[in-house]
Amino acid sequence: MTELRDLITNGQLRRITRWGEPVMHAPTRPVTDFDDDLATLLRDMFATMAAAEGVGLAAPQVGDDRALFVYHCPDADDKIHTGVMINPVVTLPDGRDRNLESEDEGCLSLPGAYSPLARPDHAVCRGLDHNGDPVEIVGTGLLARCLQHETDHLSGVVFGDRLSDRSRRRLYGDHEALAYRYPDDWPVTPKGEFDPTR
Repeated sequence: MTELRDLITNGQLRRITRWGEPVMHAPTRPVTDFDDDLATLLRDMFATMAAAEGVGLAAPQVGDDRALFVYHCPDADDKIHTGVMINPVVTLPDGRDRNLESEDEGCLSLPGAYSPLARPDHAVCRGLDHNGDPVEIVGTGLLARCLQHETDHLSGVVFGDRLSDRSRRRLYGDHEALAYRYPDDWPVTPKGEFDPTR
C-alpha cells in the first residue's frame, strides 16, 4: 500500500499539454491497474502541478489518457485538501440547494488567461484513491470549482467550452498576449519574464 505522502515527492516534471492537442479534447479511459506505472504518473503530476503553481491537474494535461486527477486546493474555509481522484464522478446540487458562483477561472493548459465562469459552489466527488480504495471529497469554494474543472478534463471538456463565443475569443486573446512567457515544454522550462517583442 502506497501512502499519499510518498506520491507528493520525488516526481519528475512533465510538459503540460495545451488546448487544441487531441488528448485534451477526448474522453479518458478508466483506470484498472494500480501499479508502479500509475504511482510514477501520480508523482510526476504532483511535481508538475506544484511547479506550475496549480491547484489541480488532470492526466490529459500531461498527455496521459487515464481518468484521474491530483489536487492541492483550498476550500471555502481556506483549508488545503491534497489528494488523488481516480475514475471520478461529480455530483452537483440542484433545485434550491444549487447556488452558482461566478469567479475567474483559468487552466494550466491555456496559461496566463482567465475568464469569469459560473459554477455551483458545492460539489461532491466520488472515485478511487491511488490504492484503488473508494474515496469521497466534499468541495466548497475554490475546491468545488477545482473538482468540476478537473472532472471536465476527463470528459474531454475544457472550461472554454462552457463560455460564450465572445468570452472565449477574449480568453484566447489574453492567452496569446502572454504566450511568450510560457515555453512549449513549460513547466519543464520555467516561465519567463522577458518579452522578446520589446
